[in-house]
Amino acid sequence: MSGMAIRMEDIAERGCLCLFAQGELDRSSLEEKMRGWSGVLEVYFEAETGRLEYSYNPFLTDSARIIASLRLLGYEVREEKEAFEGRADSQASFAGVSPLDFPDSKSSVIRLEGLDCADCAAKLERTILAMSGVKDARVNFAAAKVKISHQIPLSEILKVIEKMGYRGREEGGAGAEEKISLWKSNKYYLSTLLSGMLLLIAVSQQIMQISETWVHASYLLAIVLGGYLPARAGLALLLTSWEADMNLLMILAASGAVAIGQLAEAAVVVFLFSLGNALQGYSMDKTRNSVRALMDLAPPEALVRRNGREQVMPVESIVVGDIFIVRPGEKIAMDGVILKGSSALNEASITGESIPVDKGPGERIYAGTINSWGALEVEVERLAEDNTINRIIAMIEEAEEQRAPSQQFVDRFARYYTPAVILAAILVALLPPLLLGQPGEKWFYEALAMLLVACPCALIISTPVAIVSALGAAARNGVLVKGGVHLEEMGSIKVLAFDKTGTLTRGKPRITDIISTRGLDENEVLRRAASLESRSEHPLAETVVEQARKLGLELAEVSNFRAMSGRGAAAEIEGKSCYVGNQRLFSEVGIAIQGQEELIAELEGAGKTLILLGDEKELLGIIALADELRENSREAIRQLKKKGIKKSIILSGDNERAARAMALSVNVDEYQAGLLPEDKVQAIRALLEKYEKVAMVGDGVNDAPAMAISTVGIAMGVAGSDAALETADIALMADDLSRLPYTVELGRRTLRIIRQNIVFSLLLKALILSLVIPGWLTLWLAVAGDMGTSLLVTLNGMRLTRVKAES
Repeated sequence: MSGMAIRMEDIAERGCLCLFAQGELDRSSLEEKMRGWSGVLEVYFEAETGRLEYSYNPFLTDSARIIASLRLLGYEVREEKEAFEGRADSQASFAGVSPLDFPDSKSSVIRLEGLDCADCAAKLERTILAMSGVKDARVNFAAAKVKISHQIPLSEILKVIEKMGYRGREEGGAGAEEKISLWKSNKYYLSTLLSGMLLLIAVSQQIMQISETWVHASYLLAIVLGGYLPARAGLALLLTSWEADMNLLMILAASGAVAIGQLAEAAVVVFLFSLGNALQGYSMDKTRNSVRALMDLAPPEALVRRNGREQVMPVESIVVGDIFIVRPGEKIAMDGVILKGSSALNEASITGESIPVDKGPGERIYAGTINSWGALEVEVERLAEDNTINRIIAMIEEAEEQRAPSQQFVDRFARYYTPAVILAAILVALLPPLLLGQPGEKWFYEALAMLLVACPCALIISTPVAIVSALGAAARNGVLVKGGVHLEEMGSIKVLAFDKTGTLTRGKPRITDIISTRGLDENEVLRRAASLESRSEHPLAETVVEQARKLGLELAEVSNFRAMSGRGAAAEIEGKSCYVGNQRLFSEVGIAIQGQEELIAELEGAGKTLILLGDEKELLGIIALADELRENSREAIRQLKKKGIKKSIILSGDNERAARAMALSVNVDEYQAGLLPEDKVQAIRALLEKYEKVAMVGDGVNDAPAMAISTVGIAMGVAGSDAALETADIALMADDLSRLPYTVELGRRTLRIIRQNIVFSLLLKALILSLVIPGWLTLWLAVAGDMGTSLLVTLNGMRLTRVKAES
């Protein structure tokens, strides 16, 4: 019988990923390992960019298994479509292939309850990833949720999650608003209570010398009731993914103790383990609630006027363009723009600033803020899920998902720690009896105790609990931090660079002088400059145009407009060439300013910014503007120096004299003037070479290139700016520089607490394990030490929730 041969290239499937890891990525080593995996056909890894392209036999493996295997090797894995398109040199012709592009896949987010162990979270992620039909899964331990890309029904994934000992529900699905009772919110409360009561009864029976049968029965019942939940979770993990976790190790230790007749110790171990889980779960819930509490700031409904009728509607039903009414004392339900009325609004939930802000028609207001006294009619600007407070929450949860540098170190350490301790426990159980003739029961007992120390729970939880506490505290104080990595970097910043306009100053310049140099009257100088500046988006241009309109000047028609970045602009006005900008522009185009040098020097020496107006031949006029210094700029710089910042520097596009005047006013260490955007980038590069850690503070848009290359980019006053919220690493929601010293202090405290937690966890583990040498380690001491350490590092991390910005 003849038939057509099946070629491998016809059935092979391809995938493209981006890998991240601490240190250098080794191309040859990774490619060699992957080619040895079952079903993997071709591999191409570009170590410089982290791009990984591969093909595989779908009958032997799939992308989910390959991703899971890469994560087990310690790589962070991201699916990057754009990063892999267009490779022309790949032998396997991967060009244009969309990585992991599964048309039938669905993305879901599941909220988890009972997830109180970071190591357990990692194992849950691997278990879900191993399911057939699951293409990707990312567990966010700090936010207690998992994002899944899947082709199988979500109910099947929820069943696996339940088997693992957790409760899960789809985000936004039925029951999302259900209030859960105390006993249901923490699965260990009831079992801990019952186990503790039975342990107390057993001890009382022993004291009263009641029959040993009843004593043993009480101990056994305490073990069963206290150990049921961890036994179920540990066995589920073992059966689904062949992994051992702390739950299984504890059950093995307790079972071993029962086998050698140590019922009392087994009951104490189970009770302490259950109590530790209950307390740790409570602590983690408190930490997570510091962020989730933001969700309750905006009311669930609003009074809407639609089709001439006023009706109370849930915010989910309100659409962009609807008009809603806010009474005095009510919370704002939606982001919008005031149409009628005026009031003072408390915007502390967004900006961290408790002093009410006066708002009137045309001004933007935010969901979650509080209306003080006036009645307002507001036009909805964003849907409920897109409002500012929800975007802040989403960004915080994304930030919690990112692994900080210290977390990456801990994860690498933990991968080797557990197998090493389990191997050591086996050797402790075997070697002393076999080689030294020691009693087998004694060293078997010591080995059981070592199993209880084999899980690195305290070490793994030491970083995320500190990060999530700090992120929540920052959000409540008007600071949005986009990831633990930025918070840790902020803790080690040595130099702060500032833009001048809109950062150290209010960014609302006013015209102080209009000077004609060639016979034009002041209004004509202003009219021509405003006509040309009407095409520009620069804050100084807006001020000139606004002043011309206030005076009722009719702007001229402009043609052939050309913007010149960092210098000014040129155009034709009424058929004549016209230039407006700084001295650099006039020098470049060869327009003479002779005879005005002394006047220009005098104005610049007073800290003013100058806009020069000229035609092709000569200078026609000068407009001088001054920007008011923020009242807290000088104090913020003083506080930053007090916090240990080595150098503060102004990077300004303004003239040298204005920059120097500003530097003297706020007492910064250094200034650079006349900088174009690319010059600021070079200045930041030079600072990075010298000081290693440099933060750039700007407006988040105009200073984006310099902020992008700095260690941390910080944007100010971005509550209403989508672009700045997206581009900044750290966003100060209010125009308040006092939040900057707070952010530095929070970063340094976070770094300090993370280091304390890691060192404390390692030292206590080492101390407990050292007790094995003289044979002093007991089961109850091992579990008390392990769970106690986890609880202490959690409580230590939670201290960051109390860090507040100074008034």
